[in-house]
Amino acid sequence: MRAAVVTGVGTVSVETVPDPTPGPRDVVISVAGCGICGTDLHILGGQFAPSLPIVPGHEFAGEIVAVGAEVRARFGLAVGDRVAADPNQYCGECYQCRRGRGNLCENFAAVGVTLPGAAAEYVVAAAANCVKLPEGLAVSDAALIEPLSCSVHGFDVLPRDLGASYLIYGAGTMGLMNLELAKRAGAGSVDVVEPNGERLGTARLLGCSSAATDAAELERPRGWDVVIDCTGVVAAIEDGLSRVAQGGHFLQFGVADMQAVARFNPYRVFREEITIVGSFAVQRSYERAAALFFGGLLDPDVFISDRYPLAAYPAALDQVRRGIGRKVLVDPRLS
Repeated sequence: MRAAVVTGVGTVSVETVPDPTPGPRDVVISVAGCGICGTDLHILGGQFAPSLPIVPGHEFAGEIVAVGAEVRARFGLAVGDRVAADPNQYCGECYQCRRGRGNLCENFAAVGVTLPGAAAEYVVAAAANCVKLPEGLAVSDAALIEPLSCSVHGFDVLPRDLGASYLIYGAGTMGLMNLELAKRAGAGSVDVVEPNGERLGTARLLGCSSAATDAAELERPRGWDVVIDCTGVVAAIEDGLSRVAQGGHFLQFGVADMQAVARFNPYRVFREEITIVGSFAVQRSYERAAALFFGGLLDPDVFISDRYPLAAYPAALDQVRRGIGRKVLVDPRLS
């Protein structure tokens, strides 16, 4: 089969690799849509993936073309089923898994990070991680479920205070998903900061309370109850930390460089009882995200800006690196 391969730091190409085969509790999926995100850029830069080469791609959906020996009896899946799949695979035995914190698994594995990913014609996924898609849903669009599940987990670690004010840094895919969730979490207002004018326009289209290229342009002298960074950019993180209201929360959602260091005022955190929290990957949130997606939380026509054939994966990855568009998908069925 054909697959995109990160062969070394800064190097990605589309190559012919062996076809995958399922384990007893696995399925093989013919990929219809594979999203590209910041994690893929970090992998290209030599971070996150424990070793190279690796086939990237952890946001995916498609049709099952092969099943393992135990799949039909245990999981009710069959060839021809259209599914999306949580890429994360936890051992269930380590200290963190025993505490119910699978996303912090000490033996963490994930499709597209430690296991061959979905930037390919076919990918292997754990049958237990698959969610069947309803009729009438474009299968490629269901690649949006994985990033949405990360956003759902982010909201799991935040308070639910009706009428709270939110400030979101970044109006890329993740910022926009956090906007949609905040609107439905009882927010009193949701403001968005984004230097990219096109992305800022999308935030306005989706109904944010206000939008600006700089938070200094927004009027809230007491700060915001919840500030969410969806950029991973140190300057945005530092600015966002300075704008949390007394007793408020700051969520580090964006993926920063592993060596990045942000400054903050510890006395203010102490004196004003500011809570700083992080959110990593998926924690019992994939099926809930699927239910939200099936219910129409996201408009794929708004969120997906570009669809590339597999052969153009390097160009698609470069577009994401340059911050152009919103969610960029690779569809191996395209020519």
